[in-house]
Amino acid sequence: QVQLVESGGGLVQPGGSLSLSCASSKRIFNLYRVAWYRQALGKQRELVADMNSIGTIQYADSVKGRFTISRDKVKDTVTLDMDSLKSEDTAVYYCLWNGRRTPEDPAVDYWGQGTQVTVSS
Repeated sequence: QVQLVESGGGLVQPGGSLSLSCASSKRIFNLYRVAWYRQALGKQRELVADMNSIGTIQYADSVKGRFTISRDKVKDTVTLDMDSLKSEDTAVYYCLWNGRRTPEDPAVDYWGQGTQVTVSS
């Protein structure tokens, strides 16, 4: 069973920075896509940033220029660096990895349990 574990959430003042990290409990044979989503209270989950297997990255308009997604293939982690945080960035952040656990497995989505980010003074 693959488990994704996020870390790095917390409380930060507006204008501050946080870095979220996501690691897998087991190595995934083929990783096709990694992404960060967020869900604010009372709202639908939305895509924040994602990266495909060839490194193409896309960001939600609301975070462009402030957030950076990256992947460390050696450490097998995915990071979301968040700068110039705003109160509207407050949400639970989830990482998603899409890939094959082994060559024989189908590609599936693996989700983390979520980490709370609160931007408040």
